[in-house]
Amino acid sequence: MIARTQAWGARTFSALRHPHYRRYWFSQLLSLVGSWMQATAQQYLVLELSGGSSAALGWVTVAQFLPSLLLSLFAGAVIDRVPRRRVLLATQLTLLVTATALAVTTHLGAVTLPLVMLIAFISGTANAFDMPARQSMVVDFVPRSDVPNAVALNSLSFNVSRTLGQALFGVVAALGVSLLAGGNSENISRLALPFYLNVASFFVVLYVIATLPFPTRDFGPRGSMLGDVKEGLRYVRATPAVRNVMLLVGALSLTIINFNVIIPYYARVVFGAREATFGALSAAFGIGAMAGALWQASRPNPLRNLRLGAIILIISAVLLALTPGPTLAFPVLAACGFGMLSLLVSANSTVQLTIPDALRGRVMSLYSFVLVGMGPPGALIASTLISRDWILGPRAGLITLAALGSVAVLLLWTRLPRQLDKPAGDD
Repeated sequence: MIARTQAWGARTFSALRHPHYRRYWFSQLLSLVGSWMQATAQQYLVLELSGGSSAALGWVTVAQFLPSLLLSLFAGAVIDRVPRRRVLLATQLTLLVTATALAVTTHLGAVTLPLVMLIAFISGTANAFDMPARQSMVVDFVPRSDVPNAVALNSLSFNVSRTLGQALFGVVAALGVSLLAGGNSENISRLALPFYLNVASFFVVLYVIATLPFPTRDFGPRGSMLGDVKEGLRYVRATPAVRNVMLLVGALSLTIINFNVIIPYYARVVFGAREATFGALSAAFGIGAMAGALWQASRPNPLRNLRLGAIILIISAVLLALTPGPTLAFPVLAACGFGMLSLLVSANSTVQLTIPDALRGRVMSLYSFVLVGMGPPGALIASTLISRDWILGPRAGLITLAALGSVAVLLLWTRLPRQLDKPAGDD
């Protein structure tokens, strides 16, 4: 038993044996805990400012992810031309400034819904460059054999931090009542403490990025920026394994992968939960996602769970729609997180192992486009369908979203890859 456990641990965390990747991974884990505290506090803040409006939550999500829809393809061309360290330092500094602005205005009671939308848009612009740059840098610090594991561990850190950050939100917000709101549990300034803690977390990751020895890349001669973008698009269109995986991710992002709208709305409006339960429900989703990332990290073949993850995701979303209250919602949301991460880690690893390094920034920015860029229309679709003010209501609306996602899975089922191809031009 001990030997099997040790073998599982060595296999599941194999990428962490590379010291530079290990430094980056732990710094990201710390920073993302702060980011998830901020994201959860921002969702709660929007519901407080709007009187529990799913439309307001949807529009803030649109503001946050619209830049990825508009800029992802351009961002990929930039990442393939500019040193990744420079891109990451610029994006992290921008996110530091926006977190500070949100903390100060909330603390002073000057925060408004339009201001939150503006800050979300600026943060989203930074993330449009940050996300594909971080995904592309995996190959800078681990060999090809460890890329699937590193991708899974990146998702693990993302979801460990989601679980910790969302669970800590309830505790930190309660602490903010005494530290910032003078004991008044209704004072909006209590929600500033998670934002302040996120500001502090950025300094660690900035230091690590500034001191990591990024390998030198040969950028070679370049044509026009538009030509670079077209080259990336041509590659994806001509590569069925990459194209069909991206179509699946995009279709599900447009329909059922909108838990940044679904979870807060169900928690606050459908279940009537306050801060602690709200944070715990979000953390339950994160625990499931963490388990999905760990499971995927222990699998040598990233394609294994592509279809299975989609099925688990859709079935668990239907079960959430049928769940009567928050107690039973905990395991159901954990299943949603498990299915979503099993799917997304498998999809990301498949794309990363198929594309040539010369096109990595552009193709991963297109992956970000279909995953994150579908957030704005997806958020509007989800917030409309699950609204208590619309014809379907929250429960039938969520079942409708799951049904739309299942149609996409069925249409692409036989076209999804079953084996990995070696990147063209990589020897």
